[in-house]
Amino acid sequence: MTLWAVLPVKEMAGSKQRLSPLLSPEERVALMRVMVGEVLDALLGARGLTGVAVVTLDGWTTAEAGRRGARVITAGARDGHTGSVTAAARVLAAEGATGVLTMPGDIPAVTAAETEALVAAHGAAPAFTIAPAHDEKGSNGVVLSPPGVVPLRFGEDSYFPHLAAARAQGIEPRIVPLPGVAMDIDHPEDIAMFAGLDLARGTRTLSWLRESGVLTRL
Repeated sequence: MTLWAVLPVKEMAGSKQRLSPLLSPEERVALMRVMVGEVLDALLGARGLTGVAVVTLDGWTTAEAGRRGARVITAGARDGHTGSVTAAARVLAAEGATGVLTMPGDIPAVTAAETEALVAAHGAAPAFTIAPAHDEKGSNGVVLSPPGVVPLRFGEDSYFPHLAAARAQGIEPRIVPLPGVAMDIDHPEDIAMFAGLDLARGTRTLSWLRESGVLTRL
């Protein structure tokens, strides 16, 4: 299988509004940069991927992706999470990709090993594999083959709708719980949960949260 990873990253100015009670606008951008870097580490370090495509128009992310050897796709970059992933999947499929894996940029505890586990669990096409968020609302890791086999709709309550969408296509989804993939950071309480997990130790994100003084504000 020719499997590409797709990482959507919107322009970071004004990002993570739900963290505004705890973080300043500048801190939210700084946090996003650290987290996106960690997700890129996991994707670029994983075996079994043909390549990594970052869907973005953000200047810092574009430069960072290029520096690390990831591809940048701009199609759909301002169309939200769903639009970005769908547009990239369409581009990659037209070039011959037989599958795509997508993760968001706010799961800093994800590892290359977890990425490989998600890929390894994926079956023969047509297939749909998913790793849910810790609250079983978000869809934090999704693998599809072929790339457009199941219509995607990301959001705060996308996990069970994605399961239903796969079944509507006659595909029984494979569910792969992965603790690093599951731990997304959207709300202040997510930061507190993340900081208390063993899997957060050693991440640059936890170091940044400590050094910036964010943890003392919780």
